[in-house]
Amino acid sequence: MNARYVFRVRLRLEPDRPDVSLEPATVETVLSLEAPEPGTDGWRFFRDTLWRGELSDQQYGRQLAEEWLEQPVDVEEVDFRELQTDEAYFEALKEEIATDLEAFNAENVSEVLSKYLGSSIRVVGNGS
Repeated sequence: MNARYVFRVRLRLEPDRPDVSLEPATVETVLSLEAPEPGTDGWRFFRDTLWRGELSDQQYGRQLAEEWLEQPVDVEEVDFRELQTDEAYFEALKEEIATDLEAFNAENVSEVLSKYLGSSIRVVGNGS
């Protein structure tokens, strides 16, 4: 069972030394973060951070990306791209959501997935 949240991140790199410069000073990269197993601590990350497949709060998203990188960089922009998941994780996610629809203020699992992840779910492989 495997899933990752995938983000596009634009970083600004600023050398500490005054005699060093970078051109360009900004770079774009892809950041992926392992998704916690459904039902474990942090598994509702998508509910707390996303809305319709987008970050619900850009400033908070930049702060999170800076924390994940654990490097002295300025994250200028971060965009959620997708939840990349295998079939086993996706099924477990849907089952866990179904056990507590009230927490998502929804009537069914499809509504939850649409409300928070939009169409940004990509099922890859068949898992193990």
